[in-house]
Amino acid sequence: MTYICSAGVGVPDYEMNQQEIKELVGGLFPYTEKQLERLLPVFDHAAIAKRQFVVPKDWFLHQHSFQEKNKLYQTLATRHALRAIDHCLTNRQFAKQDIPYQAIDMIIFVSSTGIATPSLDAHLLNERPFREDVERMPLWGLGCAGGAIGLSRAADFLTAHPKKTVLVIGAELCSLTFQKDDHKKSNLVGTALFSDGVGAVFLCGEQSKYCSNRTKILPRITRKGTFTKKDSLSIMGWDITNNGMEVIFSKSIPNLVKTLWKDHIESFLSGAGLEEQKIHSFIAHPGGKKVLQAMEETLHIPTEKLIHSYNVLRDHGNMSSGTVFYVLYEWMKEVFQGKEQSILSALGPGFSSELLLLEWNE
Repeated sequence: MTYICSAGVGVPDYEMNQQEIKELVGGLFPYTEKQLERLLPVFDHAAIAKRQFVVPKDWFLHQHSFQEKNKLYQTLATRHALRAIDHCLTNRQFAKQDIPYQAIDMIIFVSSTGIATPSLDAHLLNERPFREDVERMPLWGLGCAGGAIGLSRAADFLTAHPKKTVLVIGAELCSLTFQKDDHKKSNLVGTALFSDGVGAVFLCGEQSKYCSNRTKILPRITRKGTFTKKDSLSIMGWDITNNGMEVIFSKSIPNLVKTLWKDHIESFLSGAGLEEQKIHSFIAHPGGKKVLQAMEETLHIPTEKLIHSYNVLRDHGNMSSGTVFYVLYEWMKEVFQGKEQSILSALGPGFSSELLLLEWNE
């Protein structure tokens, strides 16, 4: 059994509201007035009020090489990951005492918005007093599903090593992938949704002494499931060009919630002997307003069971892999009576679906 014992976030410093971003993009992309009237409403319909970025507004006005953007990624992803880690390990909402860096047995570092070798988890070791024998598992290319998959891999490790601990980090700087000269509709949609952010989650095996450090009822992972649809590579991901990463973002994603995700979650719940009506809450990665609405319609989920997914989307946008950690963090602040169950879910490139069943207990 795996216990989630703390969480933290690293929120970037530069914030823009959705209208400001809409005006910025409208001035940057060489669309006709008629095209702008047809395309720009995607910003209004995204259910996003504001987003945060690691670079200021005027950065987007200029051309940047892939090398320049990737160097920024290495520096700023490390900086904001440290912010999220520090918050997680010293977060007295969830932990009675600070969790020492030396207590971490494995670091799982999830990201898809930049490249680094050594991977950025190695950079983190030089900035904080982690042990030199800490195990490292960098996960790249999982996109929006990466945070949920990172939690699943942590659960695998802690099931095998119940006395140990894992720190999972989802670090995404989507702004640094911005393609000023990519005028495809998929890039425009991406600019209406994506943002920057880092989340961190601390997990313990059932025999770890840090399980007793929790201040309140928090969840444990009791079941997990994954599904990757064959021949679906073109739905979501990156097209790597000389200018960097160009977004691939298919309009079919909400419809896949009604087919692929529906089949996956129904099979998952059936295997656990559960009905969707019995699930207290859905800790869903908010891929977008249409994705969340498709989830509601597919399983007849009341909006309040997805409330923090909507709130995180509204206040932060889609931060790719780390977003589900922000949603989890908000649910962890709620008061649970115990024995209630939640589904944590995320969809990503592949095209893939990751599900975890959480049970809230002492």
